[in-house]
Amino acid sequence: MSKSVKIILDCDPGHDDAVAILMAAVHPAIELKAVTVVAGNQTLEKTARNAIDVMSSSGRCAGVPVAAGMSRPMVREQVVAGDIHGVSGLDGPTFGPPSISLDPRHAVDLIIELLMASDGDITLVPTGPLSNIGMALRKEPRIAEKIERVVLMGGVYQLGNVTPSAEFNIYADPEAAHVVFTCGRPIVMMGLDITRKVLAIPGVIERVRSLGNPQAVLFAEMMEFFAITQKKVFGWAGPPLHDPTTLAWLIDPECIELKDMRVEVELRGEISYGRTSCDFFGLANSPASPGISMFEAGSSLARPTGANARVAVDINVSRFWDIVYDTFALYGK
Repeated sequence: MSKSVKIILDCDPGHDDAVAILMAAVHPAIELKAVTVVAGNQTLEKTARNAIDVMSSSGRCAGVPVAAGMSRPMVREQVVAGDIHGVSGLDGPTFGPPSISLDPRHAVDLIIELLMASDGDITLVPTGPLSNIGMALRKEPRIAEKIERVVLMGGVYQLGNVTPSAEFNIYADPEAAHVVFTCGRPIVMMGLDITRKVLAIPGVIERVRSLGNPQAVLFAEMMEFFAITQKKVFGWAGPPLHDPTTLAWLIDPECIELKDMRVEVELRGEISYGRTSCDFFGLANSPASPGISMFEAGSSLARPTGANARVAVDINVSRFWDIVYDTFALYGK
């Protein structure tokens, strides 16, 4: 992409969210307008504190508001991922006193405010449960036409990670995810199908650590803890770096292969609750979702009738890690 992309990063830090924050804060292809925080990997109090700590550690936070939002899902009972991210939600590294404070605005209101004041050129990048985005769309439906696109980490068309069917971010608030996937705006979905391919194995961690700057060292410390829990729960050789795939695609779209699909969120099934049902083969022949006419014919975001998302199906792993390494190198020594 030739010019910087304006984004609101909506997250629930979280080790992989923290890496996404550090990448968004420094890369010239990204213009970070705000960091909004939601409960997910841990409670809102903890994820908000983690966001402040990581933004402070970036040293690039001047003028970027960080606002806490939804403390609970829209409908379901709350779930957190303490078995993966620890008691704090970001166990492993030690942070000093933060250099910034939370913005007094509620994240939902900040999202609405920034979108309504924009020229329709802001991309929403949710890397946690979609509670903030879903609630913003319900509170002020006019923001839909102001969203350039949504590039989210969540969902899966193969195997879940919190149930056999569902991925955590969608499972944590399926009703909010339903609102987002039916909002009629372009959606790019980075699911577990590709994020499980980018494992931060020891060689990857040491490569970034060798840069020697504080942010690279922080990356290594976070990944070392993340590796322990991922190995214990899933048996991975290294932790999957889920959330930064959104930034990698914005920085270098050729890094990730996308496929147009109809994506629907299962809200009623007992076994499949929170499942992203992705019509990989176009079997349903569903009618277009509301707002599908907003997509310009022939554009890179145009899609066939019935599809409402572009779903990641493959990733160039070495290219992805080069993007991560090159981004952390921007912090210097």
